[in-house]
Amino acid sequence: MSSSGTIKRSRSRRAGENAYGLLLLTKVVVMALLALFVIVAGVWYSWATAKPAMFNKSLERGTITVASCDDDWCTGAFTPADGSGRARAKIRIDKAVTDGQGDRVVVALKPGSDEAVRTGVTGILHAWVPFAGSLLLAALMVAGGLRLRRTAWAMGLIGAALLAASFATLTF
Repeated sequence: MSSSGTIKRSRSRRAGENAYGLLLLTKVVVMALLALFVIVAGVWYSWATAKPAMFNKSLERGTITVASCDDDWCTGAFTPADGSGRARAKIRIDKAVTDGQGDRVVVALKPGSDEAVRTGVTGILHAWVPFAGSLLLAALMVAGGLRLRRTAWAMGLIGAALLAASFATLTF
């Protein structure tokens, strides 16, 4: 004990405490970067479908009449609206946004492809489903790795609400 009443720790003990602190800091940085990566990946993946669903004024717009469906995609004839394009005998659309054979869906065509994207609130909400999933996954990382429980709850609830809204608009 020194004259000031404090106990001096050994050099090896101080080194161990510094290493433990560095390890904790590394864990927080890695978890934050991983959560950020998952969220950015969700936005990136969603944007490919969300952009034509939301900003479709300059795209070919019209309706698709679903003729046949397989496991993931439905195909059908495209009829343009307001002269914004040409009629096509066969384009494809995600099966999740249709009710199956005979359904007529308002769509916009992705530029340079034969793929249609549902427009309106239903199409926009469905386009952001991957982002909602990434919010749910990142919420687990934020709660467990970063110990930010309130932030994680907010992220999880927003993701769940987006998924529920998409499901509700597609089924009703």
